[in-house]
Amino acid sequence: MVLRLFSYLFHGVLALFLLVVSGFALTSGAPSLSLRMLPWTGSTLEWVVFLGALVGLSTVLLALRARLRLLFLLWSLAVAVLLLRGYFFSGYRFAPGTVSTALYLIAGSLVAVLGAWFQLVRRIERRY
Repeated sequence: MVLRLFSYLFHGVLALFLLVVSGFALTSGAPSLSLRMLPWTGSTLEWVVFLGALVGLSTVLLALRARLRLLFLLWSLAVAVLLLRGYFFSGYRFAPGTVSTALYLIAGSLVAVLGAWFQLVRRIERRY
């Protein structure tokens, strides 16, 4: 249960953060968002992050209601893969002192994947 709760919180906070950041970037007018660990740039990055955050928030809410739980697992896997790929399997260069932040994010996303897996296999009690 603790892993499921952590997974919901991790992805809920991540999705809300990305929604706010991309929303500010979209309303500023000029492509101002720069996330070098992601493969997109400019206005494409802003829209991908904004729509991805909406999808992420939707999957968290649906999983909390025990609907489309597989979608939440897929979202969790996608986040973990994007973080691993972006930070360690791309041309991303770390500024001094930022490796630990990346490692914390990746560790959190992997624990969240485990929690998403457990929420997928849990039984749903039906009340009649």
